[in-house]
Amino acid sequence: MISLKGCHFPKDAVLYAVYFYLRYTVSYRDLEEIMAERGVRVDHATLNRWVVKYSSIVAARAQSKKRPTLSSWRMDETYIRVRGKWMYLYRAVDKAGNTLDFMLSERRNRPAAARFFAKALSSNGIPSKIVIDKSGANAAGIREVNRILKRFGCLAKIQTVRSKYLNNLIEQDHRFIKRRVRHMCGFKSFRSASATLDGIEIANMIRKRQFSSDTTSGFQLFAEIAG
Repeated sequence: MISLKGCHFPKDAVLYAVYFYLRYTVSYRDLEEIMAERGVRVDHATLNRWVVKYSSIVAARAQSKKRPTLSSWRMDETYIRVRGKWMYLYRAVDKAGNTLDFMLSERRNRPAAARFFAKALSSNGIPSKIVIDKSGANAAGIREVNRILKRFGCLAKIQTVRSKYLNNLIEQDHRFIKRRVRHMCGFKSFRSASATLDGIEIANMIRKRQFSSDTTSGFQLFAEIAG
């Protein structure tokens, strides 16, 4: 359960503001006006701190609450500008388009790919195959993961498939993230970028209905995940 100790606003108001920013194309100043219209007067800088502080916490809880995913993965990375420099958002979905995992990285190389695959495996299990593009770094990352699995006595070996056609699925899935990021003023730090992108991914997973819940409200489901 998320603790709002020291926060002088109701929990529902905080979570509503965070979810609204992550899900919809609004600026922090727009959100400040929206919250004021609902009787909650909060500065846009405080809204930014809420998003950065709570997005990653909700994202971590969401991984254990999402529905089981399929064993055929599509993996790719997309570009995100942070501090005026291009960085890389590693992402993976299953063949049904369900989000598996995501990770922002300053570099696009074998160690970064291996870290992402290790993160994805820890929350989703071992896939039968991973579809990638022609990236040599991603292929090397899968080989590194297979060596680690073999070292621990795991007989399963992840198959690497290189197919631009099959990988169109995740390239199309990038659009929701890119559309939301495009209207932001830019990320000022790696930490704030990573946390905000974590939250946007969870909002996207809620939109895809990847969680078991009786509620039809995206905000209510976000609040349930937060606890």
